[in-house]
Amino acid sequence: MAPIQQKALINCDMGEAYGNWVCGPDLELLPMIDIANVACGFHGGDPLIMMETVRNCKAHNVKIGAHPGLPDLQGFGRREMKLSPDELTAMTIYQVGALKAFLDREGVPLNHVKPHGVLYGMMARDYEVAKAVMLGIPEGVPVFGLAGTCMEQAANDLGIEFWAELYGDVKYDSKGMLVIDRKKKPWDLKDVERHVRQQLEEQSVTATDGSIVSLPLKNYPLSICCHSDSPGCVDIITTTRKVADDFNRKYGK
Repeated sequence: MAPIQQKALINCDMGEAYGNWVCGPDLELLPMIDIANVACGFHGGDPLIMMETVRNCKAHNVKIGAHPGLPDLQGFGRREMKLSPDELTAMTIYQVGALKAFLDREGVPLNHVKPHGVLYGMMARDYEVAKAVMLGIPEGVPVFGLAGTCMEQAANDLGIEFWAELYGDVKYDSKGMLVIDRKKKPWDLKDVERHVRQQLEEQSVTATDGSIVSLPLKNYPLSICCHSDSPGCVDIITTTRKVADDFNRKYGK
């Protein structure tokens, strides 16, 4: 397939520490990214960390979105839970509202909402879960998600602006779904480079079974997600940044 038509931006999950427990090197990563997805307290983050993360993102001119997850601190939001539609909507309103309070104090707009971890995977597979979560997103705020899945369908049905995501440090299965590990595994940087370049240049990905899977990105705004808790995340994001910048220069983005 042809290269993507959109400019390649980079987003990263941040503020996922809790109390004295440190998750990722957020301050080191901020100069390398365009957009941050800030944890809202359910899978990671706490009020002080949320406040500090918002201020740090603002200082680096990084756009800020809410990163709501399942209420599972111990499992870091990477274990499935069965919640009713009302619970899913309410927990999204609660988490996004908490982050927005800190954004309002700093005079920073809420850029988007991006669900975290297993919740993201559940939404990609289950339309009713996707719809319930998205009903908790404030009017006029975009949602980040996986194109060609129930996330895209629910966003379109609800009139929510949809941003498609690619992934720098997550593998895909043969159906184009993300393989979400509870604990991130290390990547060889040459594999990261190939993985990201293939997605940008060919709109496809090599799945875990070796098959080539097309990515139905259409013309949605797009960003590449990397994770601050991946082993070697600084090198992974440095590599992803270089591939994205080279791509943007090559095609005049």
